[in-house]
Amino acid sequence: MGKKGQLIAVLILTGVLGYVGFAEAVSPSPVPEELAEKAAKGIKVKGEVVCLFESGTEDIKKDIHVNDILTVYREDRDHRIIKVGKIRILSYIGDDYLKGEVTEGEVQAGDIAKKGNIASLVISSSVTCK
Repeated sequence: MGKKGQLIAVLILTGVLGYVGFAEAVSPSPVPEELAEKAAKGIKVKGEVVCLFESGTEDIKKDIHVNDILTVYREDRDHRIIKVGKIRILSYIGDDYLKGEVTEGEVQAGDIAKKGNIASLVISSSVTCK
């Protein structure tokens, strides 16, 4: 094998070993740590309780009922509105709040939960919903 052959073999071997090292570097982190990170950022996932702010007007109470499913949307960096999850309404809290459970996706404060033309704001203060 000449010098060119050796050089090609070394380059191929380096490329293969480099690729394997890269693949190990992006392996997913353990699930409990991911959940802790999401919780620290205020992200709620399936089964967690969220608090929604609503106007308290009669049309809200007429159109949104316990066990209704609301679709949750978020504005992305390009100002597009994207669907990020769903919430099931558990109860009304006072005149201005709804308590809900995430049934699908990931929800965070600032997201908008909608049913038809009615919208509620997902808020960060879950203290109100306890």
